[in-house]
Amino acid sequence: MRPSDALGPGEPADLSLWVVRPPRPDTPAASRLAVGELDASETGRAGRFVRPQDRVQYLAAHIALRRVLAARAGCPPGALRLGREPGPPGTRFTGRPVLVDPPAPVHLSLSHSHGLILIGTASVVVGVDVQRVPTQKTVELCGPSLHPAEWSELAKRPAARQPAAFGQLWARKEAYLKGLGTGLRRSPALDYVGDAADLCAPPHPFGWIVRDVPVGSRHTAAAALAVATEPTITLRSLPVSCLYGGDAGQPLSAAPLLAWRRKGSWTLRWSSWERALRG
Repeated sequence: MRPSDALGPGEPADLSLWVVRPPRPDTPAASRLAVGELDASETGRAGRFVRPQDRVQYLAAHIALRRVLAARAGCPPGALRLGREPGPPGTRFTGRPVLVDPPAPVHLSLSHSHGLILIGTASVVVGVDVQRVPTQKTVELCGPSLHPAEWSELAKRPAARQPAAFGQLWARKEAYLKGLGTGLRRSPALDYVGDAADLCAPPHPFGWIVRDVPVGSRHTAAAALAVATEPTITLRSLPVSCLYGGDAGQPLSAAPLLAWRRKGSWTLRWSSWERALRG
């Protein structure tokens, strides 16, 4: 990481989101990834992926995460030590991912799915999730596992709109459960993150804000933040060239701002958003 990679004193906002498209396997971009910055557990897990595209996606996701965290912590990406919070006593489960060393006031979350990577960093607990829009068959199989009110709302939608709506609900659900540190060990039916806002609707999770993240038409994404008031959220596109090793890599400052949200709805930087997410 070069000195120009360090973010300024005003960065990041309450929640910083970074979206990355991994390179295709067997391309020059894939061969330039800074794999040497990863630790042994990360490279070992990457080597266990059967499909090359899954392996490259994992490598790109973890290199990107390290570079974003390094900019927050002010140290080289390879010097970071990542770990997991302990899970419930008496179990072999683990909790949220954490930056173990150097100590820094940053919380993190990472998700990747079918050619898209989403990273979230904040000064409070955060969870992010990205999903490829599912098939109608997936909706029919997995929909009943939602909160009963969510499943009822989804069933009222036209069939053609159900896959995208279910994908968005599921992204919210997983983002929140990642923020809790339980993942899907906690039943998806227990918490309501649906769209209804009337007095009869179930309450949303107390002390959390869950927001949809605009990532194009092929994926759905969401972020959950452990705050009671509306945060400022920024979304940036991290070019794959920011993940290269050596002098070929660009600094994080090359990542254009795609969108931001303060109160109300998202404001999109259309030229950057279309180029990064629609192209």
